[in-house]
Amino acid sequence: MNILNHFGTPVYQCFLPKTCLLLVLTFSWLTAQSVSADTPPEKEDARKTNASQKTGKQPEHEWISLFNGKNLDGWKVPQFGGEGEVHVEKGNLILEMGVDLTGATLVDTKNLPLTNYEVELEAMRVDGTDFFCGLTFPVKKDPCSLILGGWGGSLCGISSIDGDDASQNSTTTFQTFKKNQWYKIRLQVTDHKIQVWLDGKQIVDQNLKDRKISIRHEVELSRPFGFTSFCTTAALKNIRLRKLTPEEVAKTAPQK
Repeated sequence: MNILNHFGTPVYQCFLPKTCLLLVLTFSWLTAQSVSADTPPEKEDARKTNASQKTGKQPEHEWISLFNGKNLDGWKVPQFGGEGEVHVEKGNLILEMGVDLTGATLVDTKNLPLTNYEVELEAMRVDGTDFFCGLTFPVKKDPCSLILGGWGGSLCGISSIDGDDASQNSTTTFQTFKKNQWYKIRLQVTDHKIQVWLDGKQIVDQNLKDRKISIRHEVELSRPFGFTSFCTTAALKNIRLRKLTPEEVAKTAPQK
């Protein structure tokens, strides 16, 4: 027998729906917590990336592509005098052999960090016997250059430190480079160091304390960020940049 309330509605009809709703909400909450706890880190990262894409906001420490692989949008060709043609071919930025320098310089640099950042790219010597990657980049308020394959084809280093270029300072190394072979380059600049890796092997680990950083006058038109080749045809691709996290920067600080 149904007990009627003062509205004339059976009591079980009045309270049962609310009880079911409470049970459903509780079950849904528990299920959501279980799914969240079981989500692998990589899927969680993907979820956050998708969320950032929906909001249109770029996470601060994510990679930013500097070259679209289609055209020279965002780049200009500096007039060194005697430079070769600069163009895009099969997704690659091509610096044709010149007499002497050929280059491409980034145009929009308002968001370019001056320190605590990392650059990655791939570079290849197509023809010639000198440097195929002369990357000029900022170190706080000063410009600097990374040279790969200079002075006859194998010399690598930073130009310049305390007025000495890549052939005359402590960053000088000699590497073997083959034509038509891609090399992966990673450059890291922090408040404390300049570091460079070539195909995963570290070739530069330069402390910045009490050091004067500069460039050779020949590459002034590459400032603040640009590439050059010297009497050599070069190909570049997958050029990207990201800001470093405070934790990554702290790892480069001098040990006390």
